[in-house]
Amino acid sequence: MSDKAINIRQDIRDAAPLAAQGWRLHLTYLGAAWAAILLLFFSDASDIVGIWWNSSTFNHCLLILPILIWLVARRKEEVTAITPHFFAPGLLYMAAASTGWFLGELAGVALARQLGLVMLLQGAVITILGYNVSRGLLFPLLYSFFMVPIGDELVPWLQTITADMCMFLLDLVGIPAYIDGIFITTPTGYFRVAEACSGIEFLIAMIAYGALVSNICFKSWTRRIAFMILCVVMPIVANGIRAWGTIYIAHHTGIEFAAGFDHIFYGWIFFALVLVLVMAIGWRWFDKHIDEAAFDPSPLIGTPKYVMQHNKALLSIAAIMIVPFLWSSAIAAQSSEVPDAVIAPEISGWEKIAYEPLYDWQPYFAGSNFNVGQRYRDSEGRIVDMAIIVFDRQEEGRELIAFAQGAIGPDSDWSWTANINAPEGAKGERITAPGPVSRDVYSYYRVNGTTTGSAIQVKLATLLSKLTLSNQQSVAVLISAEHRDGVDTSANMERFLTDLGNIDDLADSAAGIK
Repeated sequence: MSDKAINIRQDIRDAAPLAAQGWRLHLTYLGAAWAAILLLFFSDASDIVGIWWNSSTFNHCLLILPILIWLVARRKEEVTAITPHFFAPGLLYMAAASTGWFLGELAGVALARQLGLVMLLQGAVITILGYNVSRGLLFPLLYSFFMVPIGDELVPWLQTITADMCMFLLDLVGIPAYIDGIFITTPTGYFRVAEACSGIEFLIAMIAYGALVSNICFKSWTRRIAFMILCVVMPIVANGIRAWGTIYIAHHTGIEFAAGFDHIFYGWIFFALVLVLVMAIGWRWFDKHIDEAAFDPSPLIGTPKYVMQHNKALLSIAAIMIVPFLWSSAIAAQSSEVPDAVIAPEISGWEKIAYEPLYDWQPYFAGSNFNVGQRYRDSEGRIVDMAIIVFDRQEEGRELIAFAQGAIGPDSDWSWTANINAPEGAKGERITAPGPVSRDVYSYYRVNGTTTGSAIQVKLATLLSKLTLSNQQSVAVLISAEHRDGVDTSANMERFLTDLGNIDDLADSAAGIK
């Protein structure tokens, strides 16, 4: 052991008796604060754990809490040598967390609420144990962000990257292939880079693992950054090679054998191989000995700053938690009304006809008051589908914009293929079902006088409507058409929109606002 390490241990022994005097009281307050936070925001805590348990993308999060306990245990000797104190600026962090939760609650952004909950738990540590202790626990505090289930937004991007990598590698080995978004056709068959094949679960898990290894095994920030880059690049590249390998095997042995091999190989076996490869590459660059102290507590043993009385701190923590919760509850109690029925409008030049699609498609909006679909045909044989979805208000589980809400529902046979150009105020996307059958969809969302295709603008409009106690009704209008031989889908949809008239008036009428 080095002289520096010996000096650190001596500093710890000298300071420990003084620090021990305040730890029991501060830990009691911290436990009470955590219990109050988890009780008050139990719904969000339950949602987080449910996502960990039910989503394969976030199964690794079940290990984060044990890892955090272990990280704190590694620092116990050093941390307990520091005298805890109530830290006034920690309340600012808690206030920011509470505000973020409140805005997320109003806008219907689950991620903001879940992030706010984790930050409130962090803020309680900072406020109740103080600046010096929080410095010693800095890495565990930061690592706790991995408890927040975030990353699903990257799935379409990763699907596209994986499909492009497959095409590049197929070209290298001389297998002819055609790509349409995330669908690849070869002489052997038709392949889809599904959400489960995007590699998102391994990328997120590898980033969490890389952050842990970087802290434990490296001292150099240059090496830490390089290792984290490796942990991002390696799973993406490896997943692309795996997907290409499945197509390659199918080309030479048949689809059934390739599918069986992929099901056996793809999973935590695949992740374990990637992890071993990453560790093998990084091993020789480890520069932190396993017996080294997690941190040097010497600079943190001294007179604390910004100390506040415990009663003021605890009352402030209680107010920061309770006020936004009560405020959001009062806003949620506001009533909103929609018509008793919603009927698809008559459109000049178009007749309503029976819905007989090439492949059944229904937009999915859980919790909506109305989800009305209608097929139209004009005198020239153009066929366009329209769906009108109405909510009297948006809340958890009943939102215009949420995971698996919209043109494609959960467990649907339809898959996103690509984003397409759309008229102003709409989102355009192409979706594909087995066959293959493709259709284009324009999605309009109207909230509180705003019509947009942007998810961010929908959330902002929802937030503003609740803050100003404006109309809570919200509407989605989806215009769609199938791809058929010799049919200009976009031209048909644009002609339909021209004859339909003002989308705003249609949406407001459906919501009962006009």
